[in-house]
Amino acid sequence: MSGFDENPFGEPALNDPFSDPAVRKAASSTPASRGIEDYNPFAEQGSQGATQARGASNPPIYGGVGATQQPATLQPTNQEIPPPNYARSAQQTVTPVPLLTSPPSRQQEEEWKARRDEEMRNTPYYARRNNWPPLPEKCCFQPCVYQDIDVDIPSDFQKIVRQLYYLWMFHGCVMLMNVVGGFALVLHSGNFSVFGLGILYLLLFTPFSFLCWYRPAYKAFRSDSSFNFMVFFFVFFFQFIVTVIQAIGIPGSGTCGIITAITVFDRSGAGVFVGILLLIIAIGYGVAAGGDLLLLSKIHRIYRSTGASVAKAQEEFTSTFLRNEHVQNAAGNVAASAVRAQMANANQPRY
Repeated sequence: MSGFDENPFGEPALNDPFSDPAVRKAASSTPASRGIEDYNPFAEQGSQGATQARGASNPPIYGGVGATQQPATLQPTNQEIPPPNYARSAQQTVTPVPLLTSPPSRQQEEEWKARRDEEMRNTPYYARRNNWPPLPEKCCFQPCVYQDIDVDIPSDFQKIVRQLYYLWMFHGCVMLMNVVGGFALVLHSGNFSVFGLGILYLLLFTPFSFLCWYRPAYKAFRSDSSFNFMVFFFVFFFQFIVTVIQAIGIPGSGTCGIITAITVFDRSGAGVFVGILLLIIAIGYGVAAGGDLLLLSKIHRIYRSTGASVAKAQEEFTSTFLRNEHVQNAAGNVAASAVRAQMANANQPRY
């Protein structure tokens, strides 16, 4: 009667694999709550039965057991980037200036003054305005040269340059006294030659001695120039010879020397006064000649100690004087004039 249990209106179950009683028993033993879509092959066997149903509240796991799927985002960092470490060079090192808690001493003032003078001497942009001769601003004449021994001359040579400057002023004073002595001779004996030549010497020798031997010595000590030393020695030696002749007082030379003073002495009171005045002037010329000889020897000793020589002076002359732009332009103009004159002479007709 088992054949009557089948549904006569259904499909025939001859080839249905699920009609086997063993298959139906195995299918009925699987829990109804688990489906194939809930099967997790990476989960443990014991936890398979505890798997919950997937849905909106329990999404499926793709990263392993207990993993939670999160969107990939970049987490911002709060760590600050350290500033670059620049190595400080030796030139950028700033030495702190100590605060003055007490007034500076005399030694500190001298050191600051020496440092300031050295900086002023070495700077190439130091504005140097002509300050000699020291004339008032409202005068029609203006200073011609710049002179500052404390700034230009090194400290080792400032003393001897000042002595040379004082010697030049002493020469000017003696020549001024020579004019006074010549005027006294005019009043005493009517001799106008000493007075006239004395004025000429005063107007010529005073500025020319400043330019021809004092300024070369000043420049020589300022820049250690062998060429300026040679110019000074050459001119100052003749200055010494002329001063000796003026001290002797040769008649007709225009100076109040020893011989001129002796010839004026007589028994009258005016002659004695004029003779003493001329003798004082002659002694002044002698002192000036002695100062010339003394400074000439001292400067020559300094010149030899610096290792300078005539060859060095020639080299400086070649590099400074002959390469000067004004000298080259003047030589070029002279050469061009000579060429033009020669061409003009060549183009003249010959008869």
